[in-house]
Parts: sequence; C-alpha cells; structure tokens
Amino acid sequence: MIPKITESTVYSILGNNSSYIPLAIKDVANSCGLTTASYIAGDKVEGKDRFIDEFGTQIIWLGGLPAFNKLFSYAFFKPAKLDAKVDARILKNQDILKLAQELAPTDAIKNSLKDVAAHQKQFKALTIARFAAASVATTLSYLGLTKFRHKYTENQIRKDYFEKQKMNKAAISELKTSEVPFSSAFADVHNVKNQNKKDKNVSFTGGFQDFIFDPVRNLMLVDGAITTERLSHSRNPQDFFGYVLKEGGFWLFMYFAGPMIAKALEKNAERKHNKSIDLDARVIWNERFKQAFVDGSIKKQLLAFKAADKSDIDIYKFAVNNINSANKDKTNINLVVDMAKESDIIECIKLGDKNKVDTRRFIDLDSLRGIHNKMEKLLNQYEQSGESVDDFFKSVRKLKKGAVLKNIGACIGALGILVPAVMLLVRQFSPEYQVKKDIEKKLAQEQSLNS
Repeated sequence: MIPKITESTVYSILGNNSSYIPLAIKDVANSCGLTTASYIAGDKVEGKDRFIDEFGTQIIWLGGLPAFNKLFSYAFFKPAKLDAKVDARILKNQDILKLAQELAPTDAIKNSLKDVAAHQKQFKALTIARFAAASVATTLSYLGLTKFRHKYTENQIRKDYFEKQKMNKAAISELKTSEVPFSSAFADVHNVKNQNKKDKNVSFTGGFQDFIFDPVRNLMLVDGAITTERLSHSRNPQDFFGYVLKEGGFWLFMYFAGPMIAKALEKNAERKHNKSIDLDARVIWNERFKQAFVDGSIKKQLLAFKAADKSDIDIYKFAVNNINSANKDKTNINLVVDMAKESDIIECIKLGDKNKVDTRRFIDLDSLRGIHNKMEKLLNQYEQSGESVDDFFKSVRKLKKGAVLKNIGACIGALGILVPAVMLLVRQFSPEYQVKKDIEKKLAQEQSLNS
C-alpha cells in the first residue's frame, strides 16, 4: 500500500539511508550531469553512449534487484512449499521463533512459520540462493547492456564515418568537374578538414546478512560488480580513467557521504541547540508524540516500556501484544511501540479495520530500544530548554527538515554538478573521444587493406 504523502513522510523517506528513493534521486542527478557533460565534451555519439550507460544502468540497478528477488522467490520457495515472506533473521533466536508462531495474527502465517521452523537449514539455504541468484542476474543484465552499448556506439561511429567519406568523395568529384586546379582543390579540401577540426575543438569547451536484508547494502554489492565490469570492459585508457573518476565520486556521495553528513548535522544540532533530531521524521511530526509532551504522559509511557524490557522475549511479547490488542483509537498502544511502528521497525498487516503485527517479519530489538532511548533523551532536552512544547517541537522539526535538505542537496550537487564538472575539466587534457578515434582508425586501416 502506498503511504499517504505528508510533510513527515517526505522528510522520513529523504532522510532514510536504507531507502531506494534517495538513491534514485541522487542517481538521476548524477546521470543527467554526466550525460550533459559527455555531450559538451564530445558529440552526439559520446552523449548517446553515456545516456545508454547511465540510464540503462539505473533501470537495471533500481529495478533489477526487486524484480529478480520476486522471480527467484517464486522459483525457489514455491516448489519447497515455504513462505518467502518469512525473514530468515528470526531463526537466530529460537525462543523468538516460537513466540512468532504463538502470536501470529492468522492461521496461515502461523502455519508458514511452523513450516519454516521445521525446515530451517533448507530455508536459510534458499534465502542465500535467492540473494546470490538475484545479484548475479542483475550483474549479468548490466553485462548485456555493456555489450549492447559498445556495439550500438560502434555502429553509430561506422555509419557516421562512411557518410562522411561519401560526402568527401562527392565534394572532390564536384571540384574536379569545375576545372579547379588540383593544387587549389587540395588546398580547399585541406581547409575544409582544418575547419571541421577547428569546429570540433570548439565543442570541447565544456556483515553478510546486512547485504541480504538491507536493500541499500544489497545494491552496494551489485554496484561493486558493476564498477568492476565498467573498469574491466573499458575500451581505452580515457574510458578507464573516466570511470575511475565517475565511480569514485559515485561511491563516495551515493553511499558514504549521506550517513556521514547526517551524523555531523545531528551532532551539530545537539551541540548548538541541545536538540536531538535522530528520530524518524514521522515520529518528530507525530501529533500523539507531541501531545504526550503537553500532558506529561510521555514519562509514564517510557517507564512502562522500560519495566517490560526484562529480556528480548519479554520486550518482543510486550510490543506484539500491545499492537495486537489496540483499541479503535489506538490510545492504549504504548507510545514507544507505536513510534517504532511508525518508523517501520515493527511491520504490520491490515486485518479488517485493525493493524496486527506480521510476525514473519524481523523486529530489530536493538532499534526498538533505541527508539525508547532517543525519546527519553529528547524529553530531557525539552525539560532543560525552558521552552513551550510548541516552540520546542517547532525548533526540532525545523532542524530536522534543514538537516535532511542539506544532506540530500549536498549529495545531489556533488553527483549532478561537481563530479561531471571534474570529469569535464580532465577531458580538456584529452579532448578527442578516444573510442570514436580508435574505431575510425580501424575503419581507415580496413579500407586501406581492401583498396
């Protein structure tokens, strides 16, 4: 189900380092910048080559993994009669696995968990096989794209080369028939070539489980293979060095800079304003969360959660039962558990007019406890601030919004402007499109041999 688009969901998605959407936004900016730079640095052939590489890879990169995961889930798990929606991480704690069966919201989910529990080795093997098969299939798709791109570019250069040859022959024939002395004709053709060359120069001014279950880390693995393919299938040193710059900038600002910038901005908000902004935006904008500060009930909610947290089993059972027994207006759900659900730490399914915990899904208990700690910390900061609840939350939300926009903006600017600009600058030292030059040289040699 597509979530309702609100201010909080927008900032939650943009600030989520485990979401595809910020990666897609960054990649579109990177692809547009690099394609534009290629058109500026070279010509239509180079621009098209870059366009196919960047946007073709984007389709494979963002669409390939989900599609192949779905395909191999059907191919591997259905014949084994096991539920592919069960998260293999719940098998790590057998007590949690038993609880997941006991607290399952439907008989179908309970039975699917029982089947997985009875065939744990097989289920783990199928999970790894699906991950490996989807990653390999995505990588092979890119290899196919690379071969298509190289062939397409070569054919375009061949076509342009022979059309140019045809035009040159026609020009020479016309000069001969107009009784222009050979020396003058040669000079004119030479001048035409020089002029073409001059015009051309003007255009050159311009932990293993984390990889399985974290979609972004899964993409990183595939990207590592794509980067390796790009470097190993480079057509010449210019191509290779271009990919070194491109891939280096891509990896830095696509995967590593975002979390680092987020951490730095969070620390800055605490140091300068004594306000924590590391909670999910959907929590910071949540009206029930804010109201708990107004009426003081947040202290009671935090204490109730803490009292229930005697062990992993106890806190798991508390969280699941808390959501499953919710009344219509959800006011009896513990605030920490409710905010963990808002943050997607606890996943639910809709049964009638109620949400029930999908016990096939993994609940990261450390992250659940982390929600409690962050809420408690924010409460302490509020009490120290001397501000009204409205002013305090207005400030926290403003800081969160600014941090998210600065982070995504910095990465987009680096990938869409800075990296292409650096590549464009480096190309000034070798302005000719080497792929085109090499293919034209090869064609000239073939013509020489055939004549």
